[in-house]
Amino acid sequence: MANPNMANSVFIYGSTAYLTPSTTATNTAWQYSSTSSGTATLTGLTPAAGSINRIGSIMATNITPNTTNVIVGVSGSAPYAAANAYFLAYQTSIPPNSSLIVTDKSVPVYITEYQALGVTVGVANSVSFVVNLETIT
Repeated sequence: MANPNMANSVFIYGSTAYLTPSTTATNTAWQYSSTSSGTATLTGLTPAAGSINRIGSIMATNITPNTTNVIVGVSGSAPYAAANAYFLAYQTSIPPNSSLIVTDKSVPVYITEYQALGVTVGVANSVSFVVNLETIT
């Protein structure tokens, strides 16, 4: 099922996912707290079949004393493919020791089982991303 009917949802699970890219390549290995296994990885924040992830906010924080750039995109395919990406932020500069709110609950982003969220940074280990999301099944 590619796009479940959210009006008939049975469960809504809230989570916070995080990622600090260690390379300048596109990163999709989001860490989050799992109710069954402690910490787990969710590639591209792509949900399981029959579910949808509602992204409530994306925060990017520059943790270095230098300006750096970020790219945040939603791919029209899973796994993430830059060729199919639609950008929420593209080469956006973040000043030293500052944060960028890429999106918040006023502009939610929905990720289906056939989509993925990826991030790219200008300098490895320079930006921490935090995503608030709800998995709707």
